[in-house]
Amino acid sequence: MFSGIRSSFIVTFIFLFNNLFSQTVDSWLLQNNSHIAVKFNQYDHSLFNKLIHQEVIDPGKISEVDFQGSKWQVNLTSKKVKGAKGSFDISIVFKCTDGTVKDAALSAAVEFDDWSVKNYVLMPGAAYNGNRYTCRRINYSPKLYDYRDIGPDKDIILSDVPKLNEKRGPSFIQQRSGDMTTPSIGFYSPGNKKGFFLLTMQGNKLGDYGINIEENSNRSKAGISVTSPVVRELYKYRICDMRFPSDDKPVTFSSGDSVVINYRIYFFDAASVQDLFDEFADIRKDLSIDRTPATVLPYSAAFPVQEEKFNKMNFVKDWGYYSVGLRENIFQDWQIGWTGGMISTYPLLMAGADSTKQNVIRAFDWLFPEGIAPSGFFWGTGKDGHIWYGDDPRHEYTKWLHLVRKSGDGLYYVIKQFMLMKKLGIEVKKSWEDGARTVADAFVKLWDENHQLGQYVDIKTGKLVIGKTTAGAIVPAALSLAAQYFNDENYLKTAEEIGDYYYKNYVSKGLVYGGVGDALQNFDSESSYAMVESFTVLYEVTGDKKWVDYGSDMAKQFSTWVISYNYDFPKRSLFGKMGMHSVGAVNANTQNKHGSPGICTHSGVGLLKLYRATGDRFYIDLLFDIAHNIPQYLVHPLRPMKDIPYGFINERVNTTDWLEGIGEVFYGSTWAETSLMLTYIEIPGLYVQPDKGLFWNFDNVNVEKVKETKKTLVLKVSNPTKADAAVKVLVENSDDLKKPLGQNYFPDLKTIKIKAGGEKVFTFKK
Repeated sequence: MFSGIRSSFIVTFIFLFNNLFSQTVDSWLLQNNSHIAVKFNQYDHSLFNKLIHQEVIDPGKISEVDFQGSKWQVNLTSKKVKGAKGSFDISIVFKCTDGTVKDAALSAAVEFDDWSVKNYVLMPGAAYNGNRYTCRRINYSPKLYDYRDIGPDKDIILSDVPKLNEKRGPSFIQQRSGDMTTPSIGFYSPGNKKGFFLLTMQGNKLGDYGINIEENSNRSKAGISVTSPVVRELYKYRICDMRFPSDDKPVTFSSGDSVVINYRIYFFDAASVQDLFDEFADIRKDLSIDRTPATVLPYSAAFPVQEEKFNKMNFVKDWGYYSVGLRENIFQDWQIGWTGGMISTYPLLMAGADSTKQNVIRAFDWLFPEGIAPSGFFWGTGKDGHIWYGDDPRHEYTKWLHLVRKSGDGLYYVIKQFMLMKKLGIEVKKSWEDGARTVADAFVKLWDENHQLGQYVDIKTGKLVIGKTTAGAIVPAALSLAAQYFNDENYLKTAEEIGDYYYKNYVSKGLVYGGVGDALQNFDSESSYAMVESFTVLYEVTGDKKWVDYGSDMAKQFSTWVISYNYDFPKRSLFGKMGMHSVGAVNANTQNKHGSPGICTHSGVGLLKLYRATGDRFYIDLLFDIAHNIPQYLVHPLRPMKDIPYGFINERVNTTDWLEGIGEVFYGSTWAETSLMLTYIEIPGLYVQPDKGLFWNFDNVNVEKVKETKKTLVLKVSNPTKADAAVKVLVENSDDLKKPLGQNYFPDLKTIKIKAGGEKVFTFKK
C-alpha cells in the first residue's frame, strides 16, 4: 500500500532517473507529476496477509537490493508504443540472486504526486469514480431500510464493495486482475484536463495479478500498482462484504527465482470524463493475446432446446404464463421485466411453434388487466398466478416498493410484441392495449410530478420513494415505441425529456447506476446498456442525430462492462475443463462481480443500430464479442454440463473469487436463457455489407472472403460445429443504412443452411 499511510517499515523503491529509461518516458512522467515505483512486500499470512515489511532504496541506478535476508537484481526497461503518443510498455524483471524470503510479493507501480479527490477513477466493470460514495454493509440481497437513506433526493448509496473512501481515513482498493473486464485502471483529472491508463495482462507464472490504488491521508498523492502474486491485505471482497478474511497466498522466493511484471501506460489529454471512456474503448484490447471466439453451437440448434425447456419447465398451464424460473421461490415464479417476465415471450412469439405462440397469447390474457397495480405500473412480483406484490415481499418495508426499470422493461417488450403480432396477423386485444397505455401513462405522470424517474416507487400509489438513479434507463425506449404504436406525441415528448435529463445529469458525468433490484444503487451494466437502447430507439423514432451522439458516448461507457479477452480459467474448474471463452461476457455490476452470458436482459441490437448510423466498427465488433459467444454456455445434448438440465444457462462467468469460485457456477435456470433467445431473433446470424466488403458472423459459423469484384462479394460459410446450422442473413448496402432497422425485421431475413461440418459459397450483389 501507499507509503504515506504506513509505519516506518514502509518504504518505496523509486526510480526517477534510471538510465535504463529513455528520456521520453521520463519527460512524460515528469510532465504528469508521476514516477515509477518498485516495491518488495512481505506479509504475515497467519494474520490474513498483514503487511509487515516493504523495502526502500534511494533513487538512482540499482545494481542489487537487500530484502529480509534475500538479495535481488531489478531490471527496468521501457519502450515507446509505436504510433501512440504518450504510451509506453514497461517491463520489470525481479531476480533473486541469494537467500530466501517467505510470504512475499512484488509490486510495480506508478506514483502520482499531484493527486486530487476529484479525479474520476475507473476500474472497468469494478469501480466507477472510484466507487467513492456512501455504502451500507447489508447482507445479500441488500435493500435500503433506514429512513435516513430513503427519499426522492438522496444521493447514491452503494452496498459494501471495494471503494475509495469518501471520508477521512485509509483509502484504497485492492482487486484481482479478473475483477476487471480488462485488467486495467485509469483516471481522469478534471483539474489538469489529463487522463491516464495502466493496462496489463491477467497475470504471469505466479497466477493472477493484483491491481491496486491507494491514496495518502490528505489525498494529495496516490499510487497505482500491479502486484505478483495477488495479495489482498487483511480482507478480500465477498458478496456485499468487504470484511471477508484474505486467504491469498504470498510466495517464498529463493535464489534463482525470477518474476516479470509487464504493463503499458497511457498519458492523454482529456477535456471531460467521456474522454476517459473513449480512450478505454480504443485500448481495451491492446494487450489481449487470446480473444478468439467460441464457435460451438449455431443459434438454430440452440433455440429448439430452449423452446422445449420453456414450454416444459416454465409454462404454468393452470394460469397460462411463463414463469421466469422454476418457481422454487417467488422471485423465480414471476417478476415483470428484468429477469425475463414478458421478455422471454418475445422470442417465443417470434420463432416458436404455433403451440408456443398460443401459450404466449395466454400469457397476455393472464397479465392484462390483473398484472397492473393500482399505481398503473406492473406488479413487481407474483406467485401462484394470482398473488401480487411489489419487488420484495420478504420484508414489510420493501413489500410494496417497485423498481421502475422492471415496468420499463415490461412496457418496452410488450409494445414490441404488439407490433410483432400485427405483423404476424395475430389479434392485439383491447384489454392488452389498455393495460399497456396504463403503464405508459403512469410513467408520464411520474415524470411530470417529479422531473425524474428515481429508482423505486410505491406500487400502490405510484409515489416516488427512492430517487436519483438511472434505473429507468429503458423507459425512453418504451415510451418512444408507445408513441409510435398508439400515435401519441405526448409519450414521445416525455421520452425525449427523460433522455436529455439522463444524458445531462448522469451519462455526461460517467455515472450510470441503480438498475438492478439486488444491489442497492451500485454501478451496473444493465442500466448502461438500457441507456444505449433508449438512445438508439429515440434516434430511429425522431431522426435526430443528437441521439446517435448520446448513444455513441453511452456505448463507449457500456464497453467497460464487456470482458475483452479470454480468461485462463483454472484447469480443474468447470470452465477450465470445458474450455470456455470469456471474451464477450458482460459483467453484472460492482456488487455481483461476475461476467454473464449476454446482456440482462437484451440482445444488444442497439449496438448494431449505432454501427448502421455511424459506420464505426467499434460498436458492431463489441456486439460480435457478446453475441457470438453466448451459445457456449447453453446446456445442450451436444454440450452437456455436469448434471444441469438441457436448456439451462447459468448467469455466471466467474473470473474472480467473489462467491462460487473462479470458473464455477451454481445449479440454476437464469435470465441468460432469455438473452440467448433474444440474440437469435434480433441479431442476424450473418451480417453482410457487400459494397464495403464487410461481414460479421454473429452466429456460430465461420466466414471467409473468397473474392470480391466491382459487382459482387463472394463468401464461404463453413460450419465447424456438430449441429446443422440455419443462419439468418441480413444483407445491406450503404443506401440501405439510411433507413431505420426498426423492430421485428427477423421474419423478413433469408436463411442459409449449412450441414454440420459442411461449407457453402454464397455470392452477394453490391
